[in-house]
Amino acid sequence: MKLARPISFLSLGLQTLATSQSNDKINRHDLVTRYNPIRTSSDPTTPIQVGNGNFAFGADVTGLQTFLPFNTLSSWGWKNDSLPAGITQADIEAYKGVSWLNHGRPVQYDFGGGNPIEQWLISNPNRVNLGRIGLAFLDGTSSTKNVTESDLQNIKQTLDLWSGTITSEFSLENTPVKITVASGDTTDTIAIQLDSPLLKNGQLGAFLDFPWCDGIAKFSAPFVGRYDVPANHTTTLHTSSPALASIQHDLDSATFTTTVVGDAYSIKRENPNAHRYIVSPQPKASTTTWSVAVTFGLSEAKPARSAGEIFEESTKTWGDYWSSNGFVDVLTGSTDPRANELQRRIILSRYLMRVNEAGDTPPQESGLVNNGWYGKFHMEMYFWHSAHWGLWNNWEILRRSSSIYDRFLPSSLARSQIQQGWSQGARWPKMTDPTGRSAPGEINNLLIWQQPHPLIFAEYEYRSFPTTETLEKWEAVVRETANWMTAFAWFNDSTSVYDLGPPMFVVSEDTSPNVTQNPAFELAYWRLGLGIAEKWMNGLGKAVPQSWIDVKNNLAKLPIDNGTYMVYEGIEKNFWDDPAYTSDHPALVGLHGWLAPTEGLDPTIAKVTAEKVWTHWNATDFWGWDYPMLAMSAARNGELDRAIDWLLDPLYQFDDVGMPIGGVRVPTPYFPGSGSFLLAIAMMAAGWDGGEGKSPGFPQGWNVKFEAINKAL
Repeated sequence: MKLARPISFLSLGLQTLATSQSNDKINRHDLVTRYNPIRTSSDPTTPIQVGNGNFAFGADVTGLQTFLPFNTLSSWGWKNDSLPAGITQADIEAYKGVSWLNHGRPVQYDFGGGNPIEQWLISNPNRVNLGRIGLAFLDGTSSTKNVTESDLQNIKQTLDLWSGTITSEFSLENTPVKITVASGDTTDTIAIQLDSPLLKNGQLGAFLDFPWCDGIAKFSAPFVGRYDVPANHTTTLHTSSPALASIQHDLDSATFTTTVVGDAYSIKRENPNAHRYIVSPQPKASTTTWSVAVTFGLSEAKPARSAGEIFEESTKTWGDYWSSNGFVDVLTGSTDPRANELQRRIILSRYLMRVNEAGDTPPQESGLVNNGWYGKFHMEMYFWHSAHWGLWNNWEILRRSSSIYDRFLPSSLARSQIQQGWSQGARWPKMTDPTGRSAPGEINNLLIWQQPHPLIFAEYEYRSFPTTETLEKWEAVVRETANWMTAFAWFNDSTSVYDLGPPMFVVSEDTSPNVTQNPAFELAYWRLGLGIAEKWMNGLGKAVPQSWIDVKNNLAKLPIDNGTYMVYEGIEKNFWDDPAYTSDHPALVGLHGWLAPTEGLDPTIAKVTAEKVWTHWNATDFWGWDYPMLAMSAARNGELDRAIDWLLDPLYQFDDVGMPIGGVRVPTPYFPGSGSFLLAIAMMAAGWDGGEGKSPGFPQGWNVKFEAINKAL
């Protein structure tokens, strides 16, 4: 039943916040294009990219994948490997892991079943590199010449951020060549325009090459797939006209189709034993320009779109993106010499997140640059990847992926109540794929901090759209999320409180799951999440389950020892000096910074705890999102100079095109470092609940202007 009018959370104890902005108009175009990346040689690790969030193309210095086989990845391009020898699909479906006791009750988990079935389930499905597009250097007879990057002169490559267009210029044998590349937004198409006198004599064209992909490697960086095992897969060419052809690519049971449309060309397989095709423009005496558009899709050829259409669409899409929604200027008027670097990171992160992380599913850790964890995505990391979209008012983008909670609700209910035997609720997966199936693994099954995430996404959406429709849209997800959170909490008769764990893993994944009980961060997140769920039901005019209230009000207190919060209750007292506990995510700083203050939190103890983390944690092992988490903590605790220090820490790096460096833990890029950075920037600029003054997260010396940025919790 719909309510007669929207319920304002003002009456429920939550603020409904209007979009915040500063007074002076920002010259967005000048600020964005100031940071257009320029390269004069290829980077062996990171490409320059174009893409639309569901699809991305990584280029070397030619604007294509001529010398380096960078990847063409998508949110939809997945395959399953063949089953292990002697294993049937029935065996896969019958897989069960181990049963562990949870306070005396057996819980069936997805791990411990042993190889090869368990490993197949971990690595399947895996994300596919859709194909490589490169510049073909021809001899005038459609045969290729061997040209290397060292043969090029006067190289200059520019990415125009405002239009999403790569322009690459160089000379070959004293003859100029210019390649312009862009991506479609509504179709997964790469538009290419070649400009060179070499076209007149048939000396320039393109090639398409298709790799074999499988789930053997947990990490594939910087390239995905193999081009040296052509017998493992097949490609088939279909030609319709001198301007239209398609190539069907079959890998095991998966089929992908690449469509090529453009100015007149011929296409042929370069070698019958390979999957490389040469696209040769039909030369004319007066021709110095040739355009082609390459569209990637699943089993059926996609409708043909011209390169001109794609270039126009890219210009409009990116112009709209930069002109509307959130924007932050920390450069103009700032006296701190580091403002330029912070602004560069803001602009390039905004571009790369739109290319890599604006799709229909949560992104993988490396976005659409390369594969990590077999190309799967991690639901606990979804917060760091995507929460910033809400604060920057990119709701069209955020809704694409946040709908995953509705899509995953049936399988998460089954995981909770059928597989694991919980009394109620939905248990969200950790490492997963578009099917919603949880990948086996002890950490994958026992991590819990992804559980409250949908409540935060729901809260931010309601703040921007305080309507009955928003409340109803999220109702089922909110209800079943909170139901499992209360089912997981265990009432301890001896202490008369609700405990979390064991077994469980904390955020840092570095404690023994069988002794981990009442971790500080997870307790605070449980309280915050259940408070949102309670108010959600009140907003709908529906009864709040008493179990939610009981658990929220009677959770164990945050564990304290000697004036600081502890990772979990009962941890060894010298944990501050034990590298086993101080070499991973410093989630203790998230108690007051990442999270809004929760009932029972002492801000003074939280500040002392954060400052002790600064001196005792091993920063060389931090992950990318740890630095913005530290910055948000410092900002909320009033340590504003330190907040900037964390965002510009020498160990927290972004390369020349804005790719977040993976560091010692994972390959580059590691995009949670970008998403968390943009979240911290928004929070520090527009503020947070209870924050006072303009841009309360920035110290003196910084002149911060922002438009259409929302406050954080």
